[in-house]
Amino acid sequence: MNQRNLTLHSTLPKAADDSDSFIDIDRLIAILIRRAGSIALCVAATVTLAFIFLLFATPQYTSMTQILLDDDIAKYAQDPTPAASSQQVDMQIASAVEILKSNELALRVVDAEKLQDNSTILDPSKSPVELVKSGVKLIVSALAPGGPPVTEDDARNGRRQKAAALLQEAVAVSRVNRSSVLAVSFRSTDKLLAQRITKAYATAYLNDQLNANFDATESASVWLQQRLADLRERSQQAALDVAKFKSDNGLTSANGELMSEQQLADLNKQLIVAQADSASASARYSQFKSIIDLGPESAVNNAAISSGQADNTVIKDMRTRYAAVSKREQEVTTNFGEDHPQAVALRAEKQDLTRQIYQELQQLTASYHNESEVARVREASLRQNIEHLTGKNSEADRSLVQLNDLEQRATALKTLYESYLGKYEEASQQQSFPIAKARVISEAGVPASPSSPKKTMTLGLAIVLGLMAGGGLTAFQEFRERFFRVEGDVRTILGLKFLGYLPLIGKAPREGKIFRPRTNPPVEAAEAESDATFERIMRVVLEAPRSVFAETLRNAKLASDVMFLGKSDRVIGVVSAMPGEGKSTTAANFAALLASSGKRTLLIDADLRNPGLTRMLRNQPQQGLVEAVLGEVPWASAVKIDPITKLAILPVLPNDHLMHTSELLASQGMFNLMENARKMFDYIVVDLAPLGPVIDAKAFAPQVDGFLFVTEWGSTPTSVVRDLLNSEPQIKSKILGVILNKTDMTELGKFTNFGGTERYRHKYVSYYTEETSRKREPAEAGA
Repeated sequence: MNQRNLTLHSTLPKAADDSDSFIDIDRLIAILIRRAGSIALCVAATVTLAFIFLLFATPQYTSMTQILLDDDIAKYAQDPTPAASSQQVDMQIASAVEILKSNELALRVVDAEKLQDNSTILDPSKSPVELVKSGVKLIVSALAPGGPPVTEDDARNGRRQKAAALLQEAVAVSRVNRSSVLAVSFRSTDKLLAQRITKAYATAYLNDQLNANFDATESASVWLQQRLADLRERSQQAALDVAKFKSDNGLTSANGELMSEQQLADLNKQLIVAQADSASASARYSQFKSIIDLGPESAVNNAAISSGQADNTVIKDMRTRYAAVSKREQEVTTNFGEDHPQAVALRAEKQDLTRQIYQELQQLTASYHNESEVARVREASLRQNIEHLTGKNSEADRSLVQLNDLEQRATALKTLYESYLGKYEEASQQQSFPIAKARVISEAGVPASPSSPKKTMTLGLAIVLGLMAGGGLTAFQEFRERFFRVEGDVRTILGLKFLGYLPLIGKAPREGKIFRPRTNPPVEAAEAESDATFERIMRVVLEAPRSVFAETLRNAKLASDVMFLGKSDRVIGVVSAMPGEGKSTTAANFAALLASSGKRTLLIDADLRNPGLTRMLRNQPQQGLVEAVLGEVPWASAVKIDPITKLAILPVLPNDHLMHTSELLASQGMFNLMENARKMFDYIVVDLAPLGPVIDAKAFAPQVDGFLFVTEWGSTPTSVVRDLLNSEPQIKSKILGVILNKTDMTELGKFTNFGGTERYRHKYVSYYTEETSRKREPAEAGA
């Protein structure tokens, strides 16, 4: 027996690995296109739920007012305060927000608007969840032991507290951007009630500010008044203590100072002046005395000093005359000589002037001596008086210390009293100040339309949630996608040649109705005469010869012809991984295609445990493959011939007692049958059992030249096929190619990326549909 090992997958190109790319946009688009139905379903579901919600939801109306916190309102009636920091401003605004949300303010609104008896507030419409909660609470309260009866006041107070709590839930307070404006809004099912309560909140807040100012100033006034009375009494007593201490210790004062201190200060001032006068007089006396001691001649030459220090016009005049006489004498002496009478007279005049200047200097020296003595005596007298007065004042030092302490205490009490008196007067004026540091800048109006539910936002959110749910479902479906979809999956995962797609029989793809039977009366007559003719599903390739179905089987035939070139007989096994993948239909149509091309073809049903091919015959045979292998009948007598295609089929009879089918297929009888069949037929197509459940195909593999592997599109897991083929290398090495059966051609293009051949199959319609082919022929001929 001729055998040939074919290792086709080793030479096939592998798909490019795009794992390095960050985001595959084409793949994402392909996923969105093929999962558009799931996404649309999720969006439709969420939108439907949104419509149901909008249909049954109770409309809520929201009224809003705006309050400005403005400290400048009271600037004309109060003292200006320093500018607050941004942190302090934020704290003030946050405090105002909490005041508006407080239970105390809610109670004031309840009392002002008498909401404790308002049914809209106390009994609002409830959602289904709240109704269930209310029912549970009612049942629990009914089963719980009863308490003491509730009084009318307690019931009224309970309604009041409940209304306040409901107001706190429905009111919303927020700061407008970074301004000092607070937006206060209230929602209710009654639009007029919403407006009324919003206004009441603004009024209650302004009144709360006024009341808070009034209460604070009133409390401050009462406390300050009490403190003033105490401080006045203590300040007066401290002043009396100072006066009494001065009187007891003889500490007489004038202009705020003791008399002894004033006298001592005056004597010190006089002593300073006396010291300066004494020093000045002594200096003048010493200077003039030194001039006199030099003699008359030198005294005349130094007379300028004395004239500069004393206002003596006599010395100045004589000094001037002395200079003029000296100059005249020098001129006369120069012109007439020293013995000239005029020169002699001038020298005599000079001597007389010298004597006079010297006498005048002596008189001044005596005068300055007297002044120096007087100043010294006066200085000594002042020092003696100061020493006497200082000794007297040292006795009152301890008294002064105590006096200073009493005076400081009296001054402090007086200052504190004056400060508190000013605060009391200020508080008294502000107590009646009628302006709050806030004002309403936007009055609450009646809402024109409901604020909730917001239809546009609800529907938009529903669409977004639907898209998110659809995205999650799509991701889940994609993660669960473990099936063969396109040619690239076969080549990448299995490394085998891809032969093509077989469309799902019974569904009309976009390419056209490929299973339309041809009008052929002789064939129909032949079918009527034959009792062993195939069912119609076994001749799809003949009824639609210009279809994707037929083209894929032609590709399989071409692959076998190329691989078995020069070989006269060929045994081709048709296998699959799992049952129900359509291998029997594929084998029957492949054999019919071979037979219709004029090749002597035998189709053997070797799926002994589940002979699906035999069940496709219109009339069940009486004998088959098992009987022929066991030698009970000649194998040729068990063969049935299709009169249309001249295809020979060797069926198999179901046999529940046949246990070891693999041994039968590997027996000598099967070997002999195949050897005889090779001599009579060009092609032998064997429909074998699936690889997963049984080992029949593995047992028969040595007698097969090549395998056509059939797997169901979008159904058989890729891991199952890969593991089965890897565990059976003797079968994998002989596989001619893989056929994806039961392909949904309308969905095929969605599972490939941009540029994949499957995306452009709609352009192949003219080559697969007979009607369009006929229309194209004249056009092509004309071209």
